[in-house]
Amino acid sequence: MCDAGFETVKFVFPAGEKSKNVPTLLSLLNFMAGGRITRDSTVFALGGGVVGDLAGLAASLYMRGVGLVQLPTTLLAAVDSSVGGKTAVDLPAGKNLMGAFYQPDLVICDTDTLGTLPDSEFSNGCAEVIKYAFISDASILDMLDGSRIDELISRCVAIKRDIVTADEHDRGERQLLNFGHTFGHAIEKCSGYTIPHGSAVAAGMVIMATAAVNKGLCDTISLELLKTALRSCGLPVETHYSEAELFDTIQSDKKRSSDRITLVVPRRVGLCELTEVTLDIAREFLRLGMGGL
Repeated sequence: MCDAGFETVKFVFPAGEKSKNVPTLLSLLNFMAGGRITRDSTVFALGGGVVGDLAGLAASLYMRGVGLVQLPTTLLAAVDSSVGGKTAVDLPAGKNLMGAFYQPDLVICDTDTLGTLPDSEFSNGCAEVIKYAFISDASILDMLDGSRIDELISRCVAIKRDIVTADEHDRGERQLLNFGHTFGHAIEKCSGYTIPHGSAVAAGMVIMATAAVNKGLCDTISLELLKTALRSCGLPVETHYSEAELFDTIQSDKKRSSDRITLVVPRRVGLCELTEVTLDIAREFLRLGMGGL
């Protein structure tokens, strides 16, 4: 970029959710200030979901907002976190509790970067892909072998684009994108963020789908399709954390409103519904989901 006449600086931090915190955010902001970054500058977030979330939040805060370009290099970032404008860091109490809606000026996804990923990181992204299949388009399950990666990413991004366009600030339809995330975020927090986001969401989706089947809201075939898809991608279908541990963490979930929380309940592959429930009912879903069939 220097050869093209642009002056650039770079900020590198350790990979992983443990870096997605206030100290790293402040270090980045101080780096930007020390480098005399101006209001007409642009932040380029090159990396996975953690990089995009943290750099996006820094871009929204620095001088009340500078340019932002998302350059996702993981499947999870490509299909989900780089699109839609959610930026955040974690607080000790829970995941993504400090954040802002800040849309990028541009998202550039070079699918060749996915070839550099270890199998475990590609699997991590498949959890979000499977989520899209369950909330909107069952045919996505036929693309999980990775042979049509460009088509797969484009389809997932199109689904999220349409949902975000209708509900940018997460007050209604956009909450469908949280399928598996309420329980998944609790699993992540309980593990001290040693369990990857995709693995946690995978287990969270199974908990919710199992609960839905036990409550007569979803058919068993859809639950088995979910488990089969997750296993085919090397993702877990259960968690070793207890109901009590997870519920304690759920009470700090950012999606909670007073004594109520909105759950994403699957009805069949390709269709989920939003259900606002009390925390007691949320705990019932958790218990039924962890109890099996």
